[in-house]
Amino acid sequence: MDTLAEVARVVNTCTDCQLHAGRTNAVPGEGPDAAELLFIGEGPGFHEDRQGRPFVGPAGNFLEDLLQSIGMTRDQVYIANMVKCRPPDNRDPVPSEIAACSKYLDRQIELLDPLLIVTLGRFSTGRFIPGQSISRLRGRLRRVNGRHIFPIMHPAAGLRRQEMRAAIEEDFAKIPGLLDVLRIQSEPASESAQIREASASFEPSPAEQSRSLWDVLAPAEPGIAGSRIEESPADEVDQPNDPPPGQQRLF
Repeated sequence: MDTLAEVARVVNTCTDCQLHAGRTNAVPGEGPDAAELLFIGEGPGFHEDRQGRPFVGPAGNFLEDLLQSIGMTRDQVYIANMVKCRPPDNRDPVPSEIAACSKYLDRQIELLDPLLIVTLGRFSTGRFIPGQSISRLRGRLRRVNGRHIFPIMHPAAGLRRQEMRAAIEEDFAKIPGLLDVLRIQSEPASESAQIREASASFEPSPAEQSRSLWDVLAPAEPGIAGSRIEESPADEVDQPNDPPPGQQRLF
């Protein structure tokens, strides 16, 4: 699988787990090959299964609104899921199904090489940072195996509870600043002075005007030691602190 299009072709004919038997369409993912920003959800819901596209139901509409709030559209980002076929009755995917699909997501990440991975909900966050609740991890940038991971609650949760919607909107507002910092870090040293000069004119959104850019990188909880971008070893496993707020999949 040398291209994202080839990954999609293989996904569309995959029979490696039981989910293929009940699907209308597989949902490989979509977006530009050079996307800096990768969103990873849990799995397709009813609307996604019918259309073969990720995030096209109510939670997908909310995701598009969130992107618009930071001056982006879904055409600028890549959107994928942990599993590529809809679990029956929108149940949680089981470990064997996640394992069967992991090779596709792994390859998508390798081919995209995104600056920032935004995990939506507990399942995709648990892929990179296992054993911890999304309520504890949300809104803080982590570096895991060389990838920058930014967990956010799933948009579907924001459709059910207003306080979760506000938290999702707050976390989403940090994404442009994070991308600015990661772009600067990724540029060659010979160009860094020009980039710093350009970034000095960056105008934050009204919600961020009272905060410095580094505030979005700092740990959100007092008493947590470490650098501003937290390192999370891949084999670090803690017991979950609390159960997630309901279904994390699209409806």
